[in-house]
Amino acid sequence: MAQSNINDLNPYLHGLYAPVGEEVSANDLPVIGEIPRDLHGAYFRNGPNPAEPPKGMHHWFDGDGMIHGIWFENGKARYRNCYVGTQDLRANGGAEMPGIFEPSRDAPDRKVNYRDTANTDVVYHNGKLLALWYISGQPVAVDAQTLETIRTESFGGKLPRNVSAHSKVDPVTGELVFFDYALYEPKMWTGTVSRDGALTHFQEIDLPGPRLPHDMGLTENYVILHDLPVIFSEQAIRNRMWQIHVADQPTRFGVVPRKGGQPKWFEFPTCYIYHVINAWEEGDEVVMAACKMVPNGLKPDPKYGPYAAMADVLALRAQPFRWRMNMKTGEGREEQIDDAVSEFPVVNTEMTGRKTRYSYHVIFDDCIEQRFTGLLKYDLDTGASERHDFPQGVYGSEPAFAPRARTRRIQNNAGATEEADGWLVTFTTDMNGGSEAHVIDAKNFAAPPVARVKLPQRVPAGFHGVWAKGA
Repeated sequence: MAQSNINDLNPYLHGLYAPVGEEVSANDLPVIGEIPRDLHGAYFRNGPNPAEPPKGMHHWFDGDGMIHGIWFENGKARYRNCYVGTQDLRANGGAEMPGIFEPSRDAPDRKVNYRDTANTDVVYHNGKLLALWYISGQPVAVDAQTLETIRTESFGGKLPRNVSAHSKVDPVTGELVFFDYALYEPKMWTGTVSRDGALTHFQEIDLPGPRLPHDMGLTENYVILHDLPVIFSEQAIRNRMWQIHVADQPTRFGVVPRKGGQPKWFEFPTCYIYHVINAWEEGDEVVMAACKMVPNGLKPDPKYGPYAAMADVLALRAQPFRWRMNMKTGEGREEQIDDAVSEFPVVNTEMTGRKTRYSYHVIFDDCIEQRFTGLLKYDLDTGASERHDFPQGVYGSEPAFAPRARTRRIQNNAGATEEADGWLVTFTTDMNGGSEAHVIDAKNFAAPPVARVKLPQRVPAGFHGVWAKGA
């Protein structure tokens, strides 16, 4: 097959995943239903959107980061989408770094040896958005009102290395707690940035070998680092696999004091975890809930040619589990919450690091491509769940929980009836091409959206989102 046609077989460049070509702004968007007056703030979702047609083999994670945002105030909504101004996007191909299907290489004045797209995650901290990348890259600060890039964020020039996607913001202290890891060195790092953007802590953690984690847990006093039996492998890259499992090693969680100190390691049966639901402390136990990967039951589809293995790896299938780690006895216990398949979990972020009762996940269909056909609301105490299904042929994004404006901040699990007092906001895309923002009452979860906001252009499928509360 000619190299110029190879991406005709790439499912993550077409259909639901096809990039959009324009940065668009629109005010006073049309609405079906009614936007609640006490929905005040903005929902942002990051994802890959190649600025130029890819040359050669292209992984979904190689696409340039693009943030789509919708702002709500006084029953009205406005929209904008904008590229994340990473170093690689600004280079315009002049010094383009390799993508995930190519061997990495060092380059002067860079801390990342792959194309750093900042397309994976977006967090809200210190009044700004931070766009973050999966393989731990340089964070990019973005204006939360305009989506214009402010700068590559170094926290006053003090950031020693990189920041991975899935860093956490403590809603009480206002601190950003992050982790970083190396593709080829047996090390991991964790750091803390103050409410006003100053790096206050940075610590190196030794590992038995290089690892490829994806997320972390955060409690009031601890960071939970993941030593998972998956490594980055150049051989796997050449075989279009990118990751390989080391099945004879246990999964380990390292519970590290947030203010510094040695991790306490807990071993569990071998598994991989992409996304943490939440973590908290109960007496002597540190508890983490997360989505544990299970076999997807799908076979690589030969119609994707050299992209069949990539599609197989991206067909995330997971179930919710809980791990309890006793800091006094050193004992650990794994508990399954439910056997339903779901992923991309979110909680009310005003309770990050504190015990939560509810979490909200996306539901996959049976397609090997990553498509979200609805949402699932879990009661983490009982394992009970409710479904919210999108219409046929309509697929969603990872949602964000938007607390009802002017309700009191929840500091702990007291008054937990208020935890679900708000809405789930998500983007949806119809396979016929149109997109909407859906506003779903978290207390009446299975009901149709209270508002469907028509967007001025299609929003391609992407990765993670966040809610930023209005001033």
